[in-house]
Amino acid sequence: MLKRRARITRSPYSTKLVGRWHDAWMAATPVFDLDPCDPAFVRDPYPLYAAMRDLGRVCAWRQLGHRCVARYDDVNALLRDRRFGRQILHVASREELGWPAPAAHLGPFHDFERHSLLELEPPRHTRLRGFVNAAFLPRQVDRAAAGIERLAQELVDGFAGRGTCDVVADYAAPLAVGVIAEFLGVPRDLGPRLLAWSHDMVAIYQARRDRAIEDRTVAATGEFSAFMREVVGTRRREPRDDFLSQLVTASDGAGRGLTDDEIVTMGILLLNAGHEATVHALGNGVRAILEHVPAAAADVVASPAGHVEEMLRFDAPLHMFTRYALEDVEVAGEGFRRGDVIGLLLASANRDPEKFAAPDRFDAARSPNPHVSFGAGIHACVGAPLARLEMQVALRVLFERLPGLRIAEPPRVKDAWHFRGLESLRVAW
Repeated sequence: MLKRRARITRSPYSTKLVGRWHDAWMAATPVFDLDPCDPAFVRDPYPLYAAMRDLGRVCAWRQLGHRCVARYDDVNALLRDRRFGRQILHVASREELGWPAPAAHLGPFHDFERHSLLELEPPRHTRLRGFVNAAFLPRQVDRAAAGIERLAQELVDGFAGRGTCDVVADYAAPLAVGVIAEFLGVPRDLGPRLLAWSHDMVAIYQARRDRAIEDRTVAATGEFSAFMREVVGTRRREPRDDFLSQLVTASDGAGRGLTDDEIVTMGILLLNAGHEATVHALGNGVRAILEHVPAAAADVVASPAGHVEEMLRFDAPLHMFTRYALEDVEVAGEGFRRGDVIGLLLASANRDPEKFAAPDRFDAARSPNPHVSFGAGIHACVGAPLARLEMQVALRVLFERLPGLRIAEPPRVKDAWHFRGLESLRVAW
């Protein structure tokens, strides 16, 4: 039951309030009462994150049904805290946790996720991560630079003469899917089909999902998995110089390799996570540069790496990771029972004034810049080196070729909070 004490801090958003929540969590936890689908919050969540940080180290987000941490030190520490994990059913049963049976219609999607690095804990996570890490060694990633440069130049060639383009649809999206397709070793012209499957699969993570979205996710999971299984079969017969071939031919010290199910899930995960996050990071970042430092073309070309790191901090594509308490544990003075969920608000941590001076200012020269947009600990993004390289090349090429870039229409923010990005960023030069 929700009970508010006499002092209530109201946000500038209608019908939003912050009070105190008492329930079975055994603690008087500050409450954050906000619909994550509220259009004002989706457009600009950062003032509300500031209000959440002001509440204390832990607060309960009523609409999400679990507690969250929003300050940098807590988010960073919990990303690395092995007492919390991405899964819980390896240490507790559904009956113990009081969970209902899983929805039957989501069975194919859950079967797929059983092999996902994002959803596993040691020792299986350690085994799978070892296979994947080798494919993302610096020397392996650096080999992709020439292909990324070539694709970026080709895309700009296609719209440079028009005087206008949509950075998201015309540049970020085809670049991201093209890079991942080449990395996987599948034809680039299959990009639209891969994108459609990817969009339908990641839609299941949004706050407003319904049965229609779930059905599309399941259908896309089946079709994408069948496609990838064919590619993996081909690579087993005829290995090439690509990511999937490395996974197919890899083995551990005991001569054991990966199963087809594991390789299929890894390949799809690379596309889904790599494509979606990179598109959003590029769109959000170009918008931030043009809005906050509109005459920065020369600086971007001279220091793309610094701009990319600040893009990732300033407006991260992924705003929250969740973790399960793997044991009864205390965090920031609050007790968590085994199975309790806690949300780690990455985007809020990246704007914490206790860690970043003038956090609402875009500063490409910020150093150090220890943002948590790629996570940390054992679940830190394995594709971060490739994502960084891709964004650095993409940003440099765009501002090098189009130094007069400016925003032509108000950017349209995607109607999703958890995976933050733009529907459209129309620019002119």
